[in-house]
Amino acid sequence: MKRTNLLIIALLLAGVTAFAQSPDMSFYTEDYNRSNATVFELLSVLQTVRDENLTGIGDFYQNAINVFTQRLPNFSSNQERVAVEETSRLILRGLAAEQQTDAAPAVWLLIQYFDIANQQNDGYLMYEAIVAMGQIDAKFYSSHLAGLLESYNARPTTDRLVKSKIQRVVLGVITALETIGEPIGVKPIFFASVGWYDNDIKAMASASLNRLMETLGEIIPDIIIEILSDWRNTPTNKNAAYQEFLKLHVSDESKARVAAVALEQSYVATSRESAAIFRTMRLSAIDTIRLYGAASDIVYPYLERTYREAYETSNTDFETIIMVVRALTAIKTDEAVDLLTDFLRQINNRKRSGPWGTAERDITRILIQGIGLTGTQSRTAILLLTSITNNALYTNAERDWARNALAQLAQ
Repeated sequence: MKRTNLLIIALLLAGVTAFAQSPDMSFYTEDYNRSNATVFELLSVLQTVRDENLTGIGDFYQNAINVFTQRLPNFSSNQERVAVEETSRLILRGLAAEQQTDAAPAVWLLIQYFDIANQQNDGYLMYEAIVAMGQIDAKFYSSHLAGLLESYNARPTTDRLVKSKIQRVVLGVITALETIGEPIGVKPIFFASVGWYDNDIKAMASASLNRLMETLGEIIPDIIIEILSDWRNTPTNKNAAYQEFLKLHVSDESKARVAAVALEQSYVATSRESAAIFRTMRLSAIDTIRLYGAASDIVYPYLERTYREAYETSNTDFETIIMVVRALTAIKTDEAVDLLTDFLRQINNRKRSGPWGTAERDITRILIQGIGLTGTQSRTAILLLTSITNNALYTNAERDWARNALAQLAQ
């Protein structure tokens, strides 16, 4: 008997809990839905519900926004404007708190109503409505939000008032896209981070971009490759996208794959300024390839070109030559060894026919050491090193470099 009583009490308590989680909102809904209710009366109902601190009432707010958006055209007087704005805020915050995803279409309507394209709107309500789209996880509207941000990115203005409104809304869109976490948000947020906005806005966009990319992980390489490969993007933006990518915690394979594209794209410079920017990206890509390998055979002809151009300039670019040799040494593939051997053969030919100077001697040293570190058993490489050890044109120290490399390869 006692057990039966305890069971009944437990069931009653469970019922009370369930009731507390899903309160009866019929009284408020009926009062709110009156066909002759003014916007001030709608606001009053919402304020009362807010003050109750109720939860589990997503359907109430869903009904509230549907009714409100239907009646908005009736609330057009200046006297009603403040009540319209406050009603909107309470509904949006209620929907956000309840994470009422089904309300997304109605929230999007409110965004249009408070669009800053209308001069009377200051952007605050548009901002709040857009942020609410993220909070209710309105994934189906990701493309709408991304398109909105793209349109602002492409419309720079010097008008201080207009810029202030736009930046207010831009922050809302960036926040919503990050919260929703869909890949479509990456590119517009990136271009906001390098766009025409104030530095504090761009900094916030950059931080948001980094968090979003970390969340998406292995999806990001393909997006960065799209940015790098798009001829419409400036060298500055391509390099910025690549540098952002390097901050991410993604697989070594992904880093190598993007680095290969960055290296290739670094050779599309059209001016001295773009060449300087692309050189920075090129050296960064080569260093990434050194660390993570060659993801594509396209890497080798570009490494060869980089080495050749660095060597054939009036002032030999040792920094670049060393980076290329180190990358090829670390890769250790047959193609990498073939390039190192070919570079050394060219230097060896110069030893016989000239010109030969300090630059050639230094390059010979790093090439020989590089081949030794690859551990290669390439007959061509070994024969070339052997010929150097027997060549009287080289100093004893230079021939020792080749002997040491051969000793390493024999281990």
